[in-house]
Amino acid sequence: MSNNIDLVVFGARGDLARRKLFPALYQLDRAGLLSDSTRIAGVAREAIDSAAFIQQIESLLKDTPEIGEWDEKVWAKFSRRLHYIKIDFSQKKEFAVLNQWIVNRRTVIYYLATPPSLFGPICKHLNDADCVDKTSRIVLEKPIGHDLESSEQVNGDVGKYFSERNIYRIDHYLGKETVQNLLALRFANRMINSQWDNSCIDHVQITAAETVGIEGRWTYYDKVGQLRDMVQNHLLQLLCMVAMEPPSSLQADEIRGEKVKLLRALRPIDEDRVEEYAVRGQYSAGWISGSPVVGYMQEEGCESDSSNNETYVALKVHIDNWRWAGVPFYLRTGKRMQDKVTQVVIVYKDNPHSLFPETDGEANNKLVIRLQPNEGIQLEMVSKKQSLKERLSTEKRTLNLDFFDSSGDSRIADAYERLLLEVMKGDQWLFVSRDEIDASWRWCDRLLASWRGKKIPTKSYSAGSWGPSKAEILIENDGRSWYEE
Repeated sequence: MSNNIDLVVFGARGDLARRKLFPALYQLDRAGLLSDSTRIAGVAREAIDSAAFIQQIESLLKDTPEIGEWDEKVWAKFSRRLHYIKIDFSQKKEFAVLNQWIVNRRTVIYYLATPPSLFGPICKHLNDADCVDKTSRIVLEKPIGHDLESSEQVNGDVGKYFSERNIYRIDHYLGKETVQNLLALRFANRMINSQWDNSCIDHVQITAAETVGIEGRWTYYDKVGQLRDMVQNHLLQLLCMVAMEPPSSLQADEIRGEKVKLLRALRPIDEDRVEEYAVRGQYSAGWISGSPVVGYMQEEGCESDSSNNETYVALKVHIDNWRWAGVPFYLRTGKRMQDKVTQVVIVYKDNPHSLFPETDGEANNKLVIRLQPNEGIQLEMVSKKQSLKERLSTEKRTLNLDFFDSSGDSRIADAYERLLLEVMKGDQWLFVSRDEIDASWRWCDRLLASWRGKKIPTKSYSAGSWGPSKAEILIENDGRSWYEE
C-alpha cells in the first residue's frame, strides 16, 4: 500500500459518510492500517471550517456504538488527518480549491458518496481543475444507473476521465467476512469443492430480509423498487460468489471474469415464465418486534393514491451451464420482514436409499452461510441419538462456525473497513467491474420488461411476515420450502 495517499470524500456530511465511511476509517487507524502520511478531506457544500468539521466527526464517532471504548490517543492521531473543503459540486470554478490541497506525487482517491447523477459532473470538474492524473482512483457507490442504458451513461461519463483499472464500484456485501470466506470454503476445501455441483446439490436459497421499511425515502424508493435496489447488485453478487467457476488465481481480473461468465449464463425470465418464476410483493400494515407499523402506502412522504412498486421479490433462477444444470436457485428479498437476516443455504440431495426411514424427507444436509445478523457458517447433519433404549435412532445436529466467537477478536470488521483498505492497496478483487454491471442490468431489464408486459401486480403481505403467500407457492410447487431457523 502506498504511504502517500490522499482520500477525498465527496458528500462528507451525508448519511453514508457519517454512518459508514468515517467510522470505518477511524477503525482502520485504530488497527494501525493507515500510514502516518495518509490525509483525509471531507468535501461538501456547507460553509463550515475544518475545526467545526473535525468536532462534528468526533461527536459522531463517540455516538457510534460500534466504535466501542473511546481512545483519545487514536482520536488525536486520526483527527490530525482530517480536513474540510467547501465545494458546490455543480460549480466548476470551486474545484480549484481542491487542486490547491492536493500534493503532487501522492495517490489521490476520490470517494463519491453522492447521488449517481453527480458522478459525471464531479469527474468532469475534477479533470478540468487538473485534479486527475493516471494514478488517481475513484470509488462509486450504488446504484450505477436504474437500467442498462442509464448505467452505460454513468460508466461512460466516469470512464472519460478515469481508466477502468482505477474505478472501484462498491457493493458492500462483497466486503463482508462471510462472502470472502465463500472463496476459501469452496476452493480451499476439497471435501466441499468436490460436491459443489448438480450431482450433489438439490437447490440453493439466498435470502436478504430487512425489518425496516422505506425510512423516509418513499419518493426515491417508489421509482426504484426492490429488484433494482437489492437483486441487481447484492443478491446477484452473492449468487456469483456461490456459483461461479473456480478462477485460475485470486487476482481481481480472474475473479471478476468468472462472475461475468456466470451472469451471462443466467436464464432470462421472459413473459412466458414470469408468473411462474417471479413474485412481486408490497407490505401492508402489520407488527414488527411487537410494535405496529404502517403499510407502504401509509409511509411518511407517500405522494400517490396507489402504487404497484414492489418492496419484496422472490425468484426462481436457473443457470444454464454444466455445473448447475437442473439446480434451481431461489432468491428472496424484502422490507418489513419478520427478521433481519441475510444468508445463503446450500441444500444437498438426499441419499438415493435411506437406512433410517425416520429421516426420510428431513435428512438433507444443509450448509448455511450467514451474513447477518451474526456472520458464520453452519452445517446441518444427521447423527445417532445418544440412547440405550433406541437402536440407531437419529437426530439432526449442527456444526457451527461462528466467526466472532472463533476469531479471538473483540469484533468483526465492518465491510467498509475492508473495502476502503483494498482501495488504498489498489486491489480490485472485491469490486464490481463494468462488464458485471452491464450483465446484471441486462438480465434485470428483461425481468422488468416481462413484469410490465404481463402487467404483473404486487401481492400484499403483512409487515412482520415472510412475504406474500405466492412466494411460498413458488418454492412449494417444487416440493421444497424456505429455510427458516
